[in-house]
Amino acid sequence: MARIKPQALLQQSKRKKGPSRISAASIIFYALILVLVGFFLLATYRHWSNRSRLQSENNLSVSEEVENSFGDSKKSELPGYAVLNTSKGSIIVELYKESAPEAVDEFIDLCQKGHFKGMLFQRVIKHYVIQAGDGQGTGAADWNLRGKQPASMKHEAFMLGTSKGKHTNKGFDLFITTAPIPDLNEKLIVFGQVVKGEDVVQEIEEVDTDEHYTPKITIGILDVTLKQKV
Repeated sequence: MARIKPQALLQQSKRKKGPSRISAASIIFYALILVLVGFFLLATYRHWSNRSRLQSENNLSVSEEVENSFGDSKKSELPGYAVLNTSKGSIIVELYKESAPEAVDEFIDLCQKGHFKGMLFQRVIKHYVIQAGDGQGTGAADWNLRGKQPASMKHEAFMLGTSKGKHTNKGFDLFITTAPIPDLNEKLIVFGQVVKGEDVVQEIEEVDTDEHYTPKITIGILDVTLKQKV
């Protein structure tokens, strides 16, 4: 047998231990796999991020809708009408819940406390206004038709209002106009309108009064009934 020389064995051993070469096609293939994995991870992240954002927005909109519907239901639960049962008959008033909410809320609260039960009409000015209350504070006699008034500030007849300013329990008086009145905005907060019982208002308006516009006979509110509809 022929003997292999040591130098040839050394060269053969080096060739066996040397690293194998990776082809260019394999490099491109693995690179494409890494790119696809990266795109997949990015798409997954965007999907879940947008989903969580949409869920948060939907939850917020739902909570706002619930809050708004709750507020609307509270408004709709408020009585829309008041029946003033007087010694001359009943006067039905529609309450302006939208345009004068604070005055309406205060009026309803006082009605539920029985504040107006037994309240007398203290001031009656023909073709002008009738006032129910304790006669303190701003009375109709303090602002009767004297001098020139701005014609642009007129209001219709049979409007229900109360004097402006903060009220105490005794200070919430009621005014019902019996004619269009100039300059009413500066004096009253209008929070309702008579829809039935104008004849009762006119009957109260026609009673005899003294020089202070106080009725010579006792006329008062027996009670007030709140209603959703009439």
